[in-house]
Parts: sequence; structure tokens; C-alpha cells
Amino acid sequence: MRAVAVLFTFLAVAAAGGVAAGEDPRLGASRDLAAGMQAALKGELIAAMASTGAAGAIAVCRTRAPAIAARAGSEAGVRVWRTALRVRNPANAPDAASRAVMEEFAARLGAGAAPESLEHFAPAADGGARYLKAIVMQPPCVACHGEAIAEPVRAALRELYPADAATGFALGELRGAVVVDWPAQAQETP
Repeated sequence: MRAVAVLFTFLAVAAAGGVAAGEDPRLGASRDLAAGMQAALKGELIAAMASTGAAGAIAVCRTRAPAIAARAGSEAGVRVWRTALRVRNPANAPDAASRAVMEEFAARLGAGAAPESLEHFAPAADGGARYLKAIVMQPPCVACHGEAIAEPVRAALRELYPADAATGFALGELRGAVVVDWPAQAQETP
């Protein structure tokens, strides 16, 4: 069933014209998945901040972000998740490959690269692939990840994330990345 979902994702991207000549169709699908996940999360965060303030928005990142990512990944037959060089939730820690890509993103961003250009796609020998899209600090992010965090937010972060390392960021800095992991392709047996 998962292979069918992956196949339909490939076909949908190709049919929509999202694949340049010679481009792996998973790249376009990955871009769409990352953008959709980020848009859904941003919408929920802004709504939560408007109704309950920044301290209330922490619950959105804690519970809704993983659910939004899981739903996007499940529908496409892939794994969608977030990671960072400095994580709030230890379960989101990057592996060595993702860490290296994000370090490159940070260097490129520091050298003046446009945030929207920070993406990485790498097919794997087993037929799988990984895509990373940079998450760059925006004004709404500062309330919970910035340098000057209000005490009610700090208290909520201390309670929920005692080992939090995801504060002290400035606008425009790399916050992390959305990751799309494509499964290895099934090998046909003779």
C-alpha cells in the first residue's frame, strides 16, 4: 500500500508539471510536502498565539506539529519531520547527514544566501531519498525561540522541555529544517 502511495505521489507531481527535465520527481513532491507542512503549522501557531499567547502556542508545536507532519507523510508514503542543530525536543535531534546539511545551510545563510534557496535533495543507493528545507527564524518564532523570551513562556518551556537548547535565535537565523525521507525502493527478486 505504501508503494502505491509513493507511486501516486510521483505521478501527481509529474502530471502537475512540477518536474523539470531530468529532475527526480521526488524533489518536487518533497518541496510540496515541506511547504504544506510549514503552512499548516504556521497557520495553527498564529491562531494559537492570537487566542492564547505565546505560552499557548508551545502546545501547538508540541502536539500539532508532529501530527501535521505525520499526516502529510502518511498520505504520501514518506516520513516528514523537523530537526535542528539546537533542539527543543531531543526526539528531533538530527543524524550526522542532516547535521552536515544544516551546517551548510547556516554557512550559506550567513554568506547572504536567500532563505528560500536553502534546500537539499539526495537520492540514496537503496532507492530511497532525503530532502531538507531550511526553517529560518521569522517574527512569530521569536516569542518562543528568540533572545528575549517573556517569563511565562520561559516557565512553560522549563516545565515541558528541561533540556531546551532552542532559544537565543535572531530573526533570519537558521532555526532548523523540515525533512522528507523517501523509503527504500523494494527490490524485485528473480
